[in-house]
Amino acid sequence: MDIIKQLESKLKAIVDSLKNELSNLRTNRPTTKLVEDIKVDYMEQTLTIRQLGSISVVPPREIDVNVWDKNAIAAVVAAIEKANLGLTPNAAGNLIRINLPPLTDERRRELEKIVRSTVEQFRIRVRGLRDEVNKSIEQEFKAKALNEDQKFKSKKQVQNSVDKTNDEIEAMLENKVKEINQ
Repeated sequence: MDIIKQLESKLKAIVDSLKNELSNLRTNRPTTKLVEDIKVDYMEQTLTIRQLGSISVVPPREIDVNVWDKNAIAAVVAAIEKANLGLTPNAAGNLIRINLPPLTDERRRELEKIVRSTVEQFRIRVRGLRDEVNKSIEQEFKAKALNEDQKFKSKKQVQNSVDKTNDEIEAMLENKVKEINQ
């Protein structure tokens, strides 16, 4: 059914969006995603750090940004500080080093709350989408476009898709909480 395919593509978009959202949250592990999309005002343009240099992770807790244009260093440093991620960049030549201090217990709990509330917002979107699709199925049934069996089968397919998505969301939540607490 067409409506089920549409639902599944929308659910996939929600999961992808959540993955992106969670990857931008800091954990105890450094990741380039933390800084690559920070907006930098440089030469009367708004660019991302990824467009201004190469980003790499130096284990255990360091992110290096190798800025291609020496004149952009001050703007990149200012943007990282302004991003309000609790990061302190240190510039040396074309290289900006960002040392990630270990998370405190209080900050871990705070991040876990943020992750859980973010995940809950996405679960609400999934439920809203399910309800929307179920209403469409009911309308098609009332318009005699579907018979009773097709209606129940469609609703079951919708619920199966939603359950599968919720399982994915739950797995992502567990992984992110585990990363925060490492």
